[in-house]
Amino acid sequence: MFLQSVSFWNLAFYALMVFMATLGLWDVFFGFEENKCSMSYMFEYPEYQKIELPKKLAKRYPAYELYLYGEGSYAEEHKILPLTGIPVLFLPGNAGSYKQVRSIGSIALRKAEDIDFKYHFDFFSVNFNEELVALYGGSLQRQTKFVHECIKTILKLYKGQEFAPKSVAIIGHSMGGLVARALLTLKNFKQDLINLLITQATPHVAPVMPLDRFITDFYMTVNNYWILNARHINLTTLSVAGGFRDYQVRSGLTFLPKLSHHTSALSVVSSAVPKTWVSTDHLSIVWCKQLQLTTIRAFFDLIDADTKQITQNPKKKLSVLNHHFIRHPSKHFEENPAIISDLTGTSMWVPVKVSKWTYVAYNESDKIYFTFPLENHRKIYTHVYCQSTMLDTNSWIFGCINSTSMCRQGIDLSWKAELLPTIKSLTLRLQDYLSLSHLVVYVPSIHGSKFVVDCEFFKKETRSIQLPVTHLFSFGLSSRKVILNTSGLFYNIELLNFGQIYQAFKINVVSKCSGVKEEITSIYKVHIPWSYEDSLTIAQVPSSTEISLKLHIAQPENDSHVALLKMYTSSDCQYEVTVKTSFSQILGQVIA
Repeated sequence: MFLQSVSFWNLAFYALMVFMATLGLWDVFFGFEENKCSMSYMFEYPEYQKIELPKKLAKRYPAYELYLYGEGSYAEEHKILPLTGIPVLFLPGNAGSYKQVRSIGSIALRKAEDIDFKYHFDFFSVNFNEELVALYGGSLQRQTKFVHECIKTILKLYKGQEFAPKSVAIIGHSMGGLVARALLTLKNFKQDLINLLITQATPHVAPVMPLDRFITDFYMTVNNYWILNARHINLTTLSVAGGFRDYQVRSGLTFLPKLSHHTSALSVVSSAVPKTWVSTDHLSIVWCKQLQLTTIRAFFDLIDADTKQITQNPKKKLSVLNHHFIRHPSKHFEENPAIISDLTGTSMWVPVKVSKWTYVAYNESDKIYFTFPLENHRKIYTHVYCQSTMLDTNSWIFGCINSTSMCRQGIDLSWKAELLPTIKSLTLRLQDYLSLSHLVVYVPSIHGSKFVVDCEFFKKETRSIQLPVTHLFSFGLSSRKVILNTSGLFYNIELLNFGQIYQAFKINVVSKCSGVKEEITSIYKVHIPWSYEDSLTIAQVPSSTEISLKLHIAQPENDSHVALLKMYTSSDCQYEVTVKTSFSQILGQVIA
């Protein structure tokens, strides 16, 4: 009888373990949002021109090949070498095809056509014969050496040209990004042969499946080299992760090591990338139109007008990457933007003395400058927040010094704004701008379009609300709630006690609106201050919106920041925010 009892409990325990593992696996493989990437299409038939390699090289690597991507007339013209553009080399990953270059190559070609080929990029791609290097790492060193030879071959294709390149940019998908980093470990490799490295869904930290010693040894060699030689590595590197849709390579593995003296590396999740704002799976990251457009915009902004190649200035490289991948101010990139702007011409100047203001612009015939005197507001409020639904790239908000009713010149504050999917917004701490007498909001003359501009002054404590997350073992049976009753445009919900990988929650935001006839959009942004892994949710209110809350990177021990739910709200609506533990997502986090 005793043995039967023990056997029953053992069976029950194993059944529970299997159930929990199944629940966790379901969350890993299916517990993410739908694919919101737009497909990128070729405008003309894609062509892959095989580049003839030196006989010794072709004999040494008979399974590998190098191709030049092209379409239509561009492909025909470039069959006759030498080339005249800017070389970019695409490296596919595990079982990847060299033809995956077509998405970004086609978008770059369209962009070059838009500017009449003032600049253009030549996209090369390596055929690794679709080797399974994530399962067997014996080919990784051979791939690395072949890529080194490809770079030298590519640069020879520009020999004799007026603006011949001396280096190439590399885009590496998955294990291709690791191969690119491994180039620096080769004895005869010159670091200045690469001017920029962008990796997509590359597991930099460790192999996804360490199935053999070749993979683990390769990782150890690459990562040890980058850590020990960080001070001497001047290669600007950007790692882009796919987010929770990518269950093959979890985003936590893609983050490059953060070293205090290593300032040329950025790591970001695609859901946080401005103008992208979507999570990608492991394959869609190479064709996701939103992400590829962002990448190509950055490439063109990296061009040096004097050399007609990618700039060698590391500060400019980081500045461009920050502009396009970290924080976009809804302005075209400028290396040295003009801070002082002339505010002259036949424009109306309208003083605004209230603390909260809304202006609906529609078919305006005159330019209008709305001025907000700051002296009295500083005595009552700590911050000012402004937003505009007009998403052009023109300057729209300024600060004036010692102004009365109008000012001739203003400090362009537009560079401090942040672009979001439906608005551009700016928050200023008034004490940081004591020299400013007025805030100026500019409304241009427009025809046939409509947009809304809002500004409000507020005390920080009235817009910051603390919401402790529920306990790990509450199993979703309990919840915590806050209600936003006031009529503000912006709130920060501080998510207390949230900073570990094994934590996972569901946030539900219920919005109720009164007297609203037009469609209203609210934005809910989960902001993780210690890592570029933010995610945005756009909701049409009134509505009930569910948001997943979990991390790719745990909060560092010495970091005191608090994760935030940043809410861009409507003053006509009430918002109820509820958080509760998600047991299935916890299991998914543990298994992943």
